[in-house]
Amino acid sequence: MGKKGKKEKGRGAEKTAAKMEKKVSKRSRKEEEDLEALIAHFQTLDAKRTQIVETPCPPPSPRLNASLSVHPEKDELILFGGEYFNGQKTFLYNELYVYNIRKDAWTKVDIPSPPPRRSAHQAVVVPQGGGQLWVFGGEFVSPNGEQFYHYKDLWVLHLATKTWEQVKDYIYYNDVYAFNLDTFTWSKLSPSGTGPTPRSGCQMSVTPQGGIIVYGGYSKQRVKKDVDKGTRHSDMFLLKPEDGREDKWVWTRMNPSGVRPTPRSGFSVAMAPNHQTLFFGGVCDEEEEESLAGEFFNDLYFYDATRNRWFEGQLKGPKSEKKKRRRGRREEPEGGSKLACGGTGTQAPVEVVKEVVAEDGTVVTIKQVLAAPGSAGQPQSEDEDSLEEAGSPTPGPCPRSNAMLAVKHGVLYVYGGMFEAGDRQVTLSDLHCLDLHRMEAWKALVEMDPETQEWLEETDSEEDSEEVEGAEGGDEDEDEDSGEESGVED
Repeated sequence: MGKKGKKEKGRGAEKTAAKMEKKVSKRSRKEEEDLEALIAHFQTLDAKRTQIVETPCPPPSPRLNASLSVHPEKDELILFGGEYFNGQKTFLYNELYVYNIRKDAWTKVDIPSPPPRRSAHQAVVVPQGGGQLWVFGGEFVSPNGEQFYHYKDLWVLHLATKTWEQVKDYIYYNDVYAFNLDTFTWSKLSPSGTGPTPRSGCQMSVTPQGGIIVYGGYSKQRVKKDVDKGTRHSDMFLLKPEDGREDKWVWTRMNPSGVRPTPRSGFSVAMAPNHQTLFFGGVCDEEEEESLAGEFFNDLYFYDATRNRWFEGQLKGPKSEKKKRRRGRREEPEGGSKLACGGTGTQAPVEVVKEVVAEDGTVVTIKQVLAAPGSAGQPQSEDEDSLEEAGSPTPGPCPRSNAMLAVKHGVLYVYGGMFEAGDRQVTLSDLHCLDLHRMEAWKALVEMDPETQEWLEETDSEEDSEEVEGAEGGDEDEDEDSGEESGVED
């Protein structure tokens, strides 16, 4: 009887586990259906747009995980999508903004039948047909931030006619694929060699020889029950045609020389002059079982594919600042801010030494001496002054992750992103530029005071009307539809 009882107990446990798995699966399906219904509702609202409307406007609201692309023929930057979290709700966008570089002016472009609201999508601009902006994938987040819907759709914005088109002839897998812009078809690549391990958040760039560089990324693995450990990848791979053949590709692991970036995630990438790849910012998360703390960066690194070498981007500083430092008249900033967003100077020389162990076992030692800017009573020669300029912090974009980058006429533009201050997440809407040829100093085109950003404490109360309003994106011109939105039920 005892054995029979144990056997029956074991079957009971299996039955309970099966029921639980079925319940979780059913709940997951319902959550996805709920998000699909919410997305469909927003598309119904978007369908009310019947004309192309271009409206001069102030800079876009704060957001991250949007895309910032360079127009292939005009001096314009194109901003699409993104998200914003105010402490209680997550807002998703499918807005399209155009920034005129020469006029320093923003225009909001409302186009009929746009892609659904999304963030963390991929975007690329090509010159075909007068210019096209291609948008792939991304995700939709519920207002409470607990449910996620991952897109696998493909869209193209025809810049000449300002029309959106969804391209439905595609295949989506977690492999390497190439998309033909002439035939609108996908083809699967089967590279030889050993490529990157599975990961998210990796960055890709092209080489002058037509290869593709894949760098970094992030992944998690289970170390014990209910505990995951994150890995920040800092390895680099090259995907290139084998023997010059376009139908045969090969993976090669790269081991660049020079000063490589410290391990991080959430960094941003853009193509710099001379076929160099530029890396900006990011965050290094220190994970423990019950806590997560991040160190944010605003540094620049360049990767030269021709020489297979990393370079750290050092700013020389503006000429006007040279005289001030030589005369010891550097002005001190008035007051301070808990959420300061800008460059800060050290009060005494600080030597920073970092040892980074790459995944291939290489130990890279990074040593940097930050001199005290404007230290009185310390005469220095012209050479010493120039050295100080190279090592001293220069005001510019504050440390951040998930910023948007674009390069036009040798000028780097950095827009938005986010950083954290304690439990608070600050989403940025500032715009900075840097002349990559001169490398003198950052210029602020749009400034933002993080202290003025609304932040709401978390609440357990969740109402359907609030959820719809949150995911809607909060557009003033769409608030009129709030009456309809409040009727949506999950």
